Amino acid sequence: MPWNSDAVPIVAAALWGALTGTLLPRAAYRLSVPAEEDWRAVCPRGHVLAGWLGPARCPGCAGRPYGPGTAAVLLTAAVCAVLAAATGTRPELAVWLLLAPVAVLLAVVDVRVQRLPDPLTLPFAGAALVLLGAAALLPEHAGRWSTAVLGSLALGAGYLLLFLLNPGGMGFGDVKLAVGAGAVLGWYGWPTLLLGTFAGFLFGALYGGALVLARRAGRGTAIPFGPFLITGALTGLLIGAYTA
Repeated sequence: MPWNSDAVPIVAAALWGALTGTLLPRAAYRLSVPAEEDWRAVCPRGHVLAGWLGPARCPGCAGRPYGPGTAAVLLTAAVCAVLAAATGTRPELAVWLLLAPVAVLLAVVDVRVQRLPDPLTLPFAGAALVLLGAAALLPEHAGRWSTAVLGSLALGAGYLLLFLLNPGGMGFGDVKLAVGAGAVLGWYGWPTLLLGTFAGFLFGALYGGALVLARRAGRGTAIPFGPFLITGALTGLLIGAYTA
């Protein structure tokens, strides 16, 4: 049976996602602390952790896991695979594959402790703009760096306005993450930016509504919005890449 060459970038992207996904669990554990606390430096039994990247298993605890493991690997591999399927071999695919593990890490940390760490959100935004600027210099790219910059500013400003109007309903970490998400979505134009933004709020509203109906939360219960912002951006990005 002949090998389908169209599947090569998808398989390669999935392998990249699985490889980078193995580096996330330790960082997710160390970063998953409330805003007023320092990053974790020891495992749950008090053994000092070496480094930030790698599996969440402590040699001093006979290799017992202390953080997310297989789920992070599978999720990162799946995200990278679908990005490759939608984008093909265009230059911006390299940008998406470099940013995807960071986005997964941000989502995992926000789910665990409702926090989007500055050491991730701010570099994510900067890296997105720099990498897309480099992609714009290569042939066969399908987006525009100018709209990526404007999208970054627009979405960041929009989230900042929402934060100022209702600080209790949105964290400032979401505002900083929106700067990076706006760059990614803006690459494929304003319709993609609007679609990704709408999808994020829709997913968040559906999740919050489901919790209320299940009586697991009230109308004033805070939920982590970062995963929905990221999922919405991924949705818009996939559609934008596929139709570009």
